[in-house]
Amino acid sequence: MQILWFFPTHGDGRYLGTSYGGRAVTLDYLKQIAQAVDHLGYTGALIPTGRSCEDAWIAAASLISVTQRMKFLVALRPGMTTPSTVARMAATFDRLSGGRLLVNVVTGGDPVEMAGEGLHLSHDDRYALTDEFLQVWRGVMAGETVDFQGKYLDIQGAKLLFPPVQTPYPPLWFGGSSPAAMQVAAKHIDVYLTWGEPPEQVAEKISQMRQLAEAQGRTIRFGIRLHVIVRNTLTQAWDAANELIEYVDDEAIAIAQKALSRTDSEGQRRMTQLHGGSKTALEISPNLWAGVGLVRGGAGTALVGDADTVVKRMLEYQQLGIETFIFSGYPHLEEAYRVAELLFPHLPLEYQPPSLETNMMSPFGEIIANDRHPKSQRIPTPTAS
Repeated sequence: MQILWFFPTHGDGRYLGTSYGGRAVTLDYLKQIAQAVDHLGYTGALIPTGRSCEDAWIAAASLISVTQRMKFLVALRPGMTTPSTVARMAATFDRLSGGRLLVNVVTGGDPVEMAGEGLHLSHDDRYALTDEFLQVWRGVMAGETVDFQGKYLDIQGAKLLFPPVQTPYPPLWFGGSSPAAMQVAAKHIDVYLTWGEPPEQVAEKISQMRQLAEAQGRTIRFGIRLHVIVRNTLTQAWDAANELIEYVDDEAIAIAQKALSRTDSEGQRRMTQLHGGSKTALEISPNLWAGVGLVRGGAGTALVGDADTVVKRMLEYQQLGIETFIFSGYPHLEEAYRVAELLFPHLPLEYQPPSLETNMMSPFGEIIANDRHPKSQRIPTPTAS
């Protein structure tokens, strides 16, 4: 199992829908999150993309030198630039980071934002462009000299002089729920992502993607993008969830849902359906809560519970085929520590952080009365039900 965290380059805070408790996302703050991710045991972190965010590539590059092992999941945006340009960017990032790049293919779902970028294509045409883009990009990254004539791209003699560290190229990640998107994923993608839908819906997606990939002679791995609210007890976790949307009122929900309704993203439509724009009945599946999506686009659900409960829900997703969880929580620095402390000891992580018992540089917990180490407490290991 891999767990990635999230860089909140569009803003952070203790509450949704209000500036109260808000936090400036400065370079110093991003460094703190990056270094927490780097040493706590996360595989890496996702950097979001879009006009509401800081530029993903520049933000990620600024954090290479302050980290050692974490990977950066950075967005490739077909139609925003050329395949050759993005190939050079990706290869440079991969080399300068020592092979720590993951590439997130984001076709985009907001026609207003797309128009602002000069991209005036329908939903399915954008995915057709993405298909052409990835054919060229994959060939260039693999060291080929590419000539390509398509409906959208006319490429002559594209090549890369400085190759990436990872061969044939950094892994391609992708999320898209429409038939057009899933066809692109089947042809090109290494890790298919879904937002945090109920397990039965995730199982259906995984089954569809496996069949589509098999028809292309390929296999695909799977990941899920969720928020997480984990506390010592179930009551504390649900109190924290309700507190997160304490300042979200009907006006804020209406404004957010109006903006989200213009998207032609099938994934966003499915997220919106889970809560219907209402604060009532937000637990849409056991311990899966849709409150975040009331005012936030994209990932709108969270796993809520104590460590035992959240681990069980994660293992249920893993049994469906999910290998990677991309988590986030508000505020992101503190929650990165909380998630690692409460969940990581009980999960079959691909990367195991150094054992606390073997680290004698400093005590874990404050020395008692200037004389004794704090008592070691063991939490029973959760088991799947």
